[in-house]
Amino acid sequence: MAIIKLHGSPISTNTQRPLVCLYEKDLDFDFVSVDMSAGSHKQPPFLSLNPFGQVPALEDADLQLFESRAISKYIAEEYAEKGTQLVSSNSKEKAIALVWMEVEAHKFEQAAAKLSWELFYKPMFGMSTDQAVVEENEAKLEKILDVYENRLTESKYLGGSCFGLADLYHLPNLQCLLGTTLKKLFEYRPRVNAWVIDITARPAWSKVLALRG
Repeated sequence: MAIIKLHGSPISTNTQRPLVCLYEKDLDFDFVSVDMSAGSHKQPPFLSLNPFGQVPALEDADLQLFESRAISKYIAEEYAEKGTQLVSSNSKEKAIALVWMEVEAHKFEQAAAKLSWELFYKPMFGMSTDQAVVEENEAKLEKILDVYENRLTESKYLGGSCFGLADLYHLPNLQCLLGTTLKKLFEYRPRVNAWVIDITARPAWSKVLALRG
């Protein structure tokens, strides 16, 4: 029986982040679906796993974690010998990758998550898109992708020569935006486009998309 349990929703971008990490590491785990439409994430017993009432949450034996990036980093380091090597053992390479993990969390995510909500999730839920929010964050995302285009002249992946957490963290919001008119922002930038095609074609990510349905 798998001792790892991931609690979350397959349509949640934050849940998808550790999900793809688990698949990349080829680990046995139990996925515990949290019914967010019923508010289960705001009620006990889930609140004992994440007091903020947000998905995902991880249980690994006696360890409990929340926050998707922290969970993913733990999985990558704790199970370093399994599956895809997502974190370099070289301190300098690790430091460079960490820079781009921070960029994803504090730059890319800030714009991409708002755009994903407005252009991908709102239509799914029958809600109206706020065009002012879209315009503001599309401009921000364009500037970020210009930086990415330059970075990807130096290495195949954001964090270095190999696929790692810095790339993996982008996948959920990237996938949402590829299903919108903003796909063009990635296609217009050849190195960014090649990177996007590469990382979204990974078998582990295909498993996440199959679970999302």
